[in-house]
This record gives sequence, C-alpha cells and structure tokens, in this order.
Amino acid sequence: MINFDEELRKFHPSLEVEDVEDAIYNQDMQDMVDVMLRVTKEGMSGAEGSPAKEKN
Repeated sequence: MINFDEELRKFHPSLEVEDVEDAIYNQDMQDMVDVMLRVTKEGMSGAEGSPAKEKN
C-alpha cells in the first residue's frame, strides 16, 4: 500500500518545470492590441505611395 505522507516528503519539483516557468514569466509577450497597432502604424507609413492615397 502507498504511504502518501512518505511520498510527499520525497517529492521534489522538477527543475525543468521551474526553468520553463521563469522563461514564460520573464518574456515580454505582445498581445493582439500591440500587434494591431504595429501593423496599422506600418500600414500608414507605407500608404503614402499607395494608389488609394493618390486618389484623394
């Protein structure tokens, strides 16, 4: 039969899990708003020579 108290005393978290956790939390991730703002800004700066801009 399994002695749960003994098994809990022997338990040590995996170092790999802790390393992954640090990598995830320390990363500056962009959300969709950041991506859309960048795409919009890039689209506006490249629009000066576009046919849509010349019609106005």
